[in-house]
Amino acid sequence: MRTQKKENNIFENTLIQENASAQEKASTQENISAQENGSIQKGTSSGKDSSAAKTERVYAMKDDSFSVEQYHRGTHRIGRISSAVTLVLLVGAPFVIGIYLHAMPDLSAAAKGFLSVGLIWTVSSVVEFLVYTPMLGAGGGYLAFMTGNLINMKIPCAMNARDIAGTKAGTVENEIISTLSIATSSLVTIAVLALGVLLLQPLQPVLQSQTLAPAFENVVPALFGAMAWQYYRKNLRLAIIPLAGMTVLFVFVPSLTAQTSMMILPSGALSILLAWMEYRKGTTNCRRKNGGNGK
Repeated sequence: MRTQKKENNIFENTLIQENASAQEKASTQENISAQENGSIQKGTSSGKDSSAAKTERVYAMKDDSFSVEQYHRGTHRIGRISSAVTLVLLVGAPFVIGIYLHAMPDLSAAAKGFLSVGLIWTVSSVVEFLVYTPMLGAGGGYLAFMTGNLINMKIPCAMNARDIAGTKAGTVENEIISTLSIATSSLVTIAVLALGVLLLQPLQPVLQSQTLAPAFENVVPALFGAMAWQYYRKNLRLAIIPLAGMTVLFVFVPSLTAQTSMMILPSGALSILLAWMEYRKGTTNCRRKNGGNGK
């Protein structure tokens, strides 16, 4: 009996030791797996952090790829060089032709002719620059003033493109849209002129037709009338008063119709004054309304 009890005790102790060793092994394996999972999670988080940092750097590079200051500097640099080259070609062409044909123009007569009309056109040029440059921006302004035909082609094209794109004057987006639209208008104008030169002789009877003469004379008024209504309908009071004032002035002083560029100043000043008065009236009414409500 004693021998059997001893054997049973030994067997129980052996089972207890085996269970303890098994628990120790299990706990050791759990610790190892936990450490491995921790290292994997750390590696994953570090990988995520590195990928996020890379993404931020890529976005930063994309944001820095377009600089407004660099765009303006490049635009002004190219515009000034192109303007200087264009001025030299325009002014130098008569002298080169005169030297080549041995028929130089009389400089004193040319100076007198320039003084008779140059002073008026100089003032109108300054006025057009002050009025149109904020609308067109730097790039559009250089292109428009070098290629010419601002009132008939470039300004309507830029304004129409701005309305389609939904940009506002004075923004970088509007400047880019104006530059692209004026460049497209210039290229189309050159293509149409080249085609017109080639077809001038065959189409001469049609162009000189008395039936179509009134239509050709009213192309510009029809174009600006259609475009003006898009702006007149936004505020009829602000549009009708300057229009009526300029119409009455041109009726009683017909000679002013030849100086439309100069008349932009008084009509623009009148529009600005009316807009300011309307703004002041609106703010006063708003203050009174807020005061009545106790705000």
